[in-house]
Amino acid sequence: MSSAPVTDPDSLLSESPPTSELILLTGASGYIGGRLLRLLEAQGRKVRCLARHAEYLVDRVGPETQVMAGNVLVRGSLDSPLRGVDTAYYLVHSMTAANGFEEADRQAARNFGEAARAAGVRRIIYLGGLVPEDGGLSPHLRSRQETGDLLRASGVEVIEFRASIVLGAGSLSFEMIRALVERLPVMITPKWVQVAAQPIGIEDVLAYLVAALDLPPGESRVLEIGGRDVVTYGQLMKEYARQRNLKRLMIPVPVLTPRLSSLWLGLVTPLYARVGRTLVESMRHATVVKDPSALELFPSIRPLGSSEAIARALRNEDREMAETRWSDALAVVGQRHSYGGERVGNRLLDSRSIHVEAPPSAAFAAVRRIGGETGWYFANLLWRIRGWMDILSGGVGMRRGRRHPDQLRVGDVVDWWRVEALTPDRYLRLAAEMKLPGRGWIEYEVAPEGSGSRITQTATLDPHGLAGLIYWYGVWPIHAVVFRGMIRGIARAAIKVSADSRR
Repeated sequence: MSSAPVTDPDSLLSESPPTSELILLTGASGYIGGRLLRLLEAQGRKVRCLARHAEYLVDRVGPETQVMAGNVLVRGSLDSPLRGVDTAYYLVHSMTAANGFEEADRQAARNFGEAARAAGVRRIIYLGGLVPEDGGLSPHLRSRQETGDLLRASGVEVIEFRASIVLGAGSLSFEMIRALVERLPVMITPKWVQVAAQPIGIEDVLAYLVAALDLPPGESRVLEIGGRDVVTYGQLMKEYARQRNLKRLMIPVPVLTPRLSSLWLGLVTPLYARVGRTLVESMRHATVVKDPSALELFPSIRPLGSSEAIARALRNEDREMAETRWSDALAVVGQRHSYGGERVGNRLLDSRSIHVEAPPSAAFAAVRRIGGETGWYFANLLWRIRGWMDILSGGVGMRRGRRHPDQLRVGDVVDWWRVEALTPDRYLRLAAEMKLPGRGWIEYEVAPEGSGSRITQTATLDPHGLAGLIYWYGVWPIHAVVFRGMIRGIARAAIKVSADSRR
């Protein structure tokens, strides 16, 4: 396994030429399905998405991608979406269902298999879970295995991939590990933390899913996929902590039952309260690859080890957050402003927007002049106090000012910030250089809206462990007032700039 893995998303784009065969993708609004959709579109594949709420996907797919409404639990809704399909991806599960996820998974697989056979679908590609070495199956893994069996029972060729933990920013397992390590300097770890697994990076999973499209026709296959090494959940937590420069103490105890473990998990990571017990029950048994057929069938794919997969997840998260507008992540939740703002991955965000009756050039002129002699448009005394506190703690404080009162360029200093990205009259991102328990940014985006503009301001913290979380929520009452006052002050300044330009 010494050859370089062909799993970088960019490398996948040129692996297969565009074809006219229609692909149906279920689960396109989910974690794996959403990433797979981008790869298929970039390769020029002809894709149709099946979704219960088609309106959610319409604005999130490429211009050539079709979106059709359908529900795998309603047999009659599947006939039209599957008509003319050559290959279908089945990336559906009901683990978050309030009641009876096993029966829901069972009915969905039967419906989909029957509809696929009736429509003449050539192949179904399905992602399930690795079966434990000792044969012990949790309800979740038993349902995953049964889903594959029911799809094969339809008579359609099924390529079933079975994976252990998927490592990638946004995956359920990775985010659970992240939440535990980031929040708990001392962890009481139950027995399942010492259970072996063979985690696989999300890009490696996607590589297998894409490669399966081009397999020659044949019998159904079950292919076990995993990363380069076998590790325990505890080792994954320690490796994540090491890469994030966090010191963590783990105290193993043998007495936490799956139920108690799930309650503990739900207490420290509320996001996983509903699926906590299901996850823990799956973690009690070792999940490692026993059959290396996938490596033999796809020789160009050589998955990374867990350490490299974690590093890539963190690196790609930084890249994706830098290449996109961070405030876009709040579009799905409608720009809610709950206490503490919003969370995207490990990052905590406060995003606010305001309409101003001024052209984008005037609105951005106000943004561009922020800091230095102009100040921060609200509560400048508080900013100076925070600057003095930063100096006392060994930071740069507010004393650096800025190079020019009106002009900015990438790399410029603005008080304790530095210009990280700049698009004239549209976008500014400042990276914090003050002393913080984590990494901080503030960004501004200006867009035309009606006869004026919309200014969006997003403050972000990538907290470093528990100290970062305490900092964010501890100063939140002050930040909420300051951030609201800042964007209103910028709006007033934009109107003034616009009025001055008309004189």
